[in-house]
Amino acid sequence: MLRFFVSLLFAFSFLQSASADVNIGTWNLEHLSVRPNKDFQGIAKVAQNVDFLAVQELMSEDALQALAQELTRLTGKHWSAMASHAVGRSSYKEMYGFVWRDDAVAYEDGAVTYLDRSDTFEREPYSARFKSLKDGTTFVVATVHILYGKSQADRASEITALSSYWAWLKDTYPGNNQIMLMGDFNTPPTSPAWGNLDASAKPLVLNGASTLSIKDGKFANLYDNIFVSKNSTIKVNNVQVFNYPQYLGMTHAQGRDSISDHAPIFLNASFGAGSSVATTAPAKSILANPMKPSATPSVKVNNLTVAIRGNKKTMVYHRPDCPSYNAVSEKNRVEFDNAAAAEAQHYHLAGNCR
Repeated sequence: MLRFFVSLLFAFSFLQSASADVNIGTWNLEHLSVRPNKDFQGIAKVAQNVDFLAVQELMSEDALQALAQELTRLTGKHWSAMASHAVGRSSYKEMYGFVWRDDAVAYEDGAVTYLDRSDTFEREPYSARFKSLKDGTTFVVATVHILYGKSQADRASEITALSSYWAWLKDTYPGNNQIMLMGDFNTPPTSPAWGNLDASAKPLVLNGASTLSIKDGKFANLYDNIFVSKNSTIKVNNVQVFNYPQYLGMTHAQGRDSISDHAPIFLNASFGAGSSVATTAPAKSILANPMKPSATPSVKVNNLTVAIRGNKKTMVYHRPDCPSYNAVSEKNRVEFDNAAAAEAQHYHLAGNCR
């Protein structure tokens, strides 16, 4: 009971920001669709802590509308939503979505899916310009879900291409230096793949982790993030990985089954003309116990953390050295800290790993 009230206190303090501040979030909601086991009420309880949320792994526009309706019901304030068209080269496709509280944020213009002339991105990023109704300033939000791919090279090629995408964003929204690129990058901010973008933009979250491990209270990878320009006028007041299982009082297994295997990133920022240059701060938990990387590390390859990979359909897991490690489709993929964690969930080692 004490933990519950501590959780509420910390969440309440996040909302009690200066009147001109805007709370923005990004969340991979793992195949968000209208289905019996998807907990829209739980998702909305978490999402109500922000004024604006970018969503990755959206599977249908109906699901985004359902989330907006639940947020409206829960908060008593009207929420709007907009979605991209479905993107993806194969039969498996995803959408991006934005949902926002109408008394705090308004859609301005410029909603567009990136025209990827080099065909580098499996799922082309999506962006739009919005206005803060608290001070009248505009800001740009771009969101992306980087392909996990068959190898680290697949991820690296898309991460490298984000430098060109960043330049495109500045050309597409001229005169607006308040651009944020957020989403699931499937790559930690320490990866050398960020070298090209590093000259222009920087991640706001450098520590902690945002993907749920099997063990309660432990998190595996820092894949989710928010990037801003190095000379941005956005004033970052607080940026946090939101420990939603603790906030909702559920286990990681329950959260992964009904909500997502990712925790959201929440940002409290000021966009006004008097805002100072953004400063990168270590990620904090919005709750009493800050998130830390898992105590049981995953395998490391070329200094990048690589998780044990399971297949939800076959209940088989693969080490990074297994021949079929990169053959697990993205829609069936689940990650574990180590083999013991996979076996605890009744997964068994792939036969070709032996």
